Amino acid sequence: MTLLRNLMFALLLIVPASVAQAGSKDIVDTAAGAGQFNTLVAAVKAAGLVDTLKGSGPFTVFAPTDEAFAKLPDGTVDDLLKPENKEKLVAILTYHVIPGKVMSSDIAGKKTDVKTVQGSNLAVDATKGVKVDNAKVTKADIAASNGVIHVIDTVVMPK
Repeated sequence: MTLLRNLMFALLLIVPASVAQAGSKDIVDTAAGAGQFNTLVAAVKAAGLVDTLKGSGPFTVFAPTDEAFAKLPDGTVDDLLKPENKEKLVAILTYHVIPGKVMSSDIAGKKTDVKTVQGSNLAVDATKGVKVDNAKVTKADIAASNGVIHVIDTVVMPK
């Protein structure tokens, strides 16, 4: 966990402080208030990432809905929420986060790989709609005070 916090701090140092802040709630509170991210919020709490995602950011979060988590094989979520699987849960959740604030207009018409907070690359294809790995962005650009949320229909897994 210390490595993750150090990585987040290092990434925050290279992100311009002048990035515009839009929403009045941070990423965690925005997700919690939306009503469709209950599993994600529970996972963020179990992983000990609440303080990080309430931090100054900015962050871009590809947020799987409750329906996306329900697509996982039976028992997967319950297993990931167990304390002994915290490291794996952190890896999965941080694979859904990239440093900086990336709006849909920033990537429209492009294909690229982006480095996640977890450390692996996430494939982004914004040439026909937007896909990240095998997940489709169903709603983009939900502003938060410390970044942006893009809703996805599938939980993406680090390679």
